[in-house]
Amino acid sequence: MATLSPRDRDAGYAEIEQRRSASHESFLAHRAYFWARVAGFASLFVIITYLLVDVEPRHNGGSWYGYTLGTIGAGLIVWLAWLGIRKRRPTPGSWSLKAWTSAHVYLGLSLVIVGTLHTGFQLGWNVHTLAWVLMMLVIISGAYGITVYASLPQRLSENRREMTREQMIESLATIDKQLEAAAQPLTREDADMVIAALEQDVFASGIRARFAGAGRADATRRALDHISTDRAYDDNPDDLAQRKVRALLGKRAAQIDQIRRQMQTKALLEIWLYIHVPLTIALLAALTAHIVSVFYYW
Repeated sequence: MATLSPRDRDAGYAEIEQRRSASHESFLAHRAYFWARVAGFASLFVIITYLLVDVEPRHNGGSWYGYTLGTIGAGLIVWLAWLGIRKRRPTPGSWSLKAWTSAHVYLGLSLVIVGTLHTGFQLGWNVHTLAWVLMMLVIISGAYGITVYASLPQRLSENRREMTREQMIESLATIDKQLEAAAQPLTREDADMVIAALEQDVFASGIRARFAGAGRADATRRALDHISTDRAYDDNPDDLAQRKVRALLGKRAAQIDQIRRQMQTKALLEIWLYIHVPLTIALLAALTAHIVSVFYYW
């Protein structure tokens, strides 16, 4: 059986380490910030040429330089919008999803320079300005998306504490069964509070409640406050049952908080797409109207 030489073995280890490092590399830092450098150089080049090129009477979207920037900007917008389709067909290599996303982010930010200088800072109440405004809104919503994707997945992981979504729900169901049995010896008033907590659907909250978290409407916390520690505990069965119910209500409240934090973080992670994608579609429509009107009046 053939054995590898020390040099070949070291080369193999280096290749494995390189692949491992690439797999954990952020899309923002992909290939040592290659697309950040490309976008930065392109933006700087556009700014310098804008300052050096003499356009009479002043820079505007209808000059030859304005048409050049407009063509580049329109091409970038269409190309970057392709990410929504492209990410459904992931492939490895130079044009992996990570590479495409990195290009999408940095070249998208460069549109602030390209698109704004294309207008020559001549903005008004027309379809041309509408296209520019929509472009800026798409970029702003995309910047928010970058922020949440860079920070919230770590928060999701920390909140899960190595539990899956199904395990969180199973844990809550187990606590509910224990609580239902433990509440049997309680007084009618205390038992009704526990029943109200068990009957409340913790997943049926609206968008506003999903972001706000638990509040006064939370039946578990009301029951926990009602069965308070102000009462004296001794060794009689009623007090022992009350103590056990309170402990289970505390565990239930903690489990619900964990689930709601997970729902809240996922909502923050996903909600920007419900803004970014429709804005992108509106931008493509406004861009089409902008181009058609320019050539019609040209």
